[in-house]
Amino acid sequence: MGHWLYRNIVEPGKLPLLLALGAFVATFLITRVITRLIRAGRGPFGNVKAGGLHIHHVVPGVVLAVLGGFGAIATSSRHGVGASVFAVIFGTGVGLVLDEFALLLHLDDVYWTEEGRKSVEVVVLTAALVGLVLAGFSPFGVNDVTPGELQDRGTVIAGVAANFLLSLVALGKGKLRLAVFGVIVPFVALVGAVRLARPGSYWARHLYRRRPRARARAALRAHRHDRRWAAPRRAFQDWIAGKPTTSPPALPTAGPPP
Repeated sequence: MGHWLYRNIVEPGKLPLLLALGAFVATFLITRVITRLIRAGRGPFGNVKAGGLHIHHVVPGVVLAVLGGFGAIATSSRHGVGASVFAVIFGTGVGLVLDEFALLLHLDDVYWTEEGRKSVEVVVLTAALVGLVLAGFSPFGVNDVTPGELQDRGTVIAGVAANFLLSLVALGKGKLRLAVFGVIVPFVALVGAVRLARPGSYWARHLYRRRPRARARAALRAHRHDRRWAAPRRAFQDWIAGKPTTSPPALPTAGPPP
């Protein structure tokens, strides 16, 4: 294990990436623990306010991400202590920013709502992709090209183009996760490209318009998939980030007096 870690991470100069990923994951987990304690009214923590304005942690996250990013660029030619320090700063900043990704997406404080689950999905997806890159994968499978194939630019271009098209088809069919992972891991997107499109996706709206049987099969498959995986996915997200607040149903408004 130690030899693999040195050969694949430390030796090729991937230590800053490892530190950034570790800081990113640790910051997200610590932030979620603190926010859950604040929500429950426990511990010494509280919301940061300035002049009555609630300062979300995305604000210091942006500052740290900018500082770490520019610092990493400035020390890109060196792999010393400075590069590692800026990698940790960058990972910490990105962890704070993506923890409130849903807030940036909706431009509203949806942290503890159902829409806030998007932040958890983005964080998990980001950590998985960075972990794959850290393990030796590179976008569009270029890492799998042999030295002989590298001399044949046509082979490389054809492989990259094929993988890109598969990811694009999977994305058009509404298989976002397979499309994203297909960019990093070769031909993962093939699974999403050959399967039926999800209802409401671009592919289903335009290519299933005159195919009622395909629309029915796609809807049935999506229903079975969501029924099987929605509950475990929600339980996993609740375990990490806490359950969202469920708002009570709105009471019917009284009509005008007779």
